[in-house]
Amino acid sequence: MVDTAKHVFVIGLDAGNRAELETVRGAEGYAFHGLVDYDTIVLPERYPIEEILDEARRTLDAAPRVDAIIGHWDFPTTSMLPILRREYGIPGATLESVLYCENKYWNRLACEAAVPECTPAFQGLDALGADPAEQIRLPFPFWVKPAVAFSSYLGFRVEDTTQLREAVDAIRGGIELFSNPFQEVLGYAEHPERLPHTGSCSTLLAEGIIQGRLCTLEGFVFNGEVVTYAILDSIRGPNQVSFVSYQYPSSLPASVQTRMKRYTERLLHHIGLDHTPFNIEFFWDERDDQIWLLEVNPRISKSHCPIFRIATGTSHHEVAIDLCLGRRPRFPPDAGHYPMAAKFMPRVYGDARVLRVPDTRQIEALRADYPELVVDIHVHEGMELSELRGQDSYSYELADIFLGGRDEAELHDKFQTVMATLDFRFSAPVTTNYG
Repeated sequence: MVDTAKHVFVIGLDAGNRAELETVRGAEGYAFHGLVDYDTIVLPERYPIEEILDEARRTLDAAPRVDAIIGHWDFPTTSMLPILRREYGIPGATLESVLYCENKYWNRLACEAAVPECTPAFQGLDALGADPAEQIRLPFPFWVKPAVAFSSYLGFRVEDTTQLREAVDAIRGGIELFSNPFQEVLGYAEHPERLPHTGSCSTLLAEGIIQGRLCTLEGFVFNGEVVTYAILDSIRGPNQVSFVSYQYPSSLPASVQTRMKRYTERLLHHIGLDHTPFNIEFFWDERDDQIWLLEVNPRISKSHCPIFRIATGTSHHEVAIDLCLGRRPRFPPDAGHYPMAAKFMPRVYGDARVLRVPDTRQIEALRADYPELVVDIHVHEGMELSELRGQDSYSYELADIFLGGRDEAELHDKFQTVMATLDFRFSAPVTTNYG
C-alpha cells in the first residue's frame, strides 16, 4: 500500500496536543509523530542540547519520510526547529531571526530600532558582574528577569536596591537552566554577525513598568507577508502579574488593534522573521492611548489551541503545519459553536499541601452540561504547591480550564460553577482567584 500521508513530527508531543492536532482540517491526511520525549523538552532539570538534537535526528533518520517538523513549546523547542528544519530541508525561519525573539534583551534592542514608540525604557545587567545596584540606570520600580527564560521564570518586580540585589541573587541560582543551552544553540548560527555583539548569555533584562490592557496577537509570516489572524485578551489577577484567563476575541477598540498590527509588521520585517507562526504580546494603556510591546514568540501559543477549536472549529496547529508544508495558511475557519471562548487558570496565592483533586467522574459529569469543557489538572493529592515547576514568582496554577460561551459574563459564570464542582482542597486556608 502506498503511503500518501504527510508525516508531521512534533517536538514534545503530549496527549492533549495530539488531540488538538487531530482537529485540524485535513487531519486524515497527516501522520503525527512525537519528536523528543515530552519530559525531555518540557520542564526538565536541564537541557543538554546536543543530546536532545541527536535524539531528534535518530528519530528523523529512521522515518520513511519527513514532511514537516513543528513545535509549540518555548525555548529550546523554538530554537531547535530552525536547526532541524535546515538540516532536513523543511521551510522555516532562520535561527538568527528566532534568536532575536528568544533573547529578551536582544529583542528589546530590535524593538528600540524598529518600533521605538512602543518600547519601554530598558537596559541589560550582567548577572555575574558587579553589584547590580551599581550597574542600574533605570529609576525604580522596574522588572528584572533573565534574558532567556519563559513563563515569568525568575522575573521580579523590584522597588529599591535591596530588592534588586535579592532578585539578582535569586536569578543567579537558576539562570544556567537556560543560559547554558542558549550558548550551545548559538553555535549553530550560520550568520552570527547578524546578531547583537552586546549581551552575554548571563545577561539580565531590566525594563520599566508598563501597564494597561494586555493582549496577544496570533499570526504568521509567509514569504514576507505578515498576517495577524486573531487577537486575544490576557486577563491578569489582582497582583497584575499572574494570568487568570485568555479570552477570544479581544474587546480592544478596532483602531488600537490596527496600530498593534502595524507595529508587529515593522518589527518582524526588521528582525527578518519569515515562514513561521508568531504571537506577540502588547499592552494598551487606555489613559494615555499608549501601546507598549511586551514580547515576541516565534510559535503558536499552545494555550490558545483549544480556544480556537471551541470558537472557530479547529486548532491553530493548522497554521504551523501549513507553513512547514510551504502553504499559505487559511485560518481561521468559521465553524465554531460559540462566539467566545476562554482559557481560565485557577490559581492559589500561597503554599499549601494538596488534599483533594477532582476525579475523572466529576469532570465527565461537568461535560454533560458543558460539552466543550477541557480540564488539564497540574497538581495531585499529597503534593506541596511549591513543588510545581515553571510557575511565576507569585502564585501556583492548579489547572487549565477551557470553556465557550455567548459572552464574557456567561464564560465567567461557567468557570465559577466548574471550580465549585471540581472542589480542590488544601491543608491550610488559601487565597484563590475562583472563590
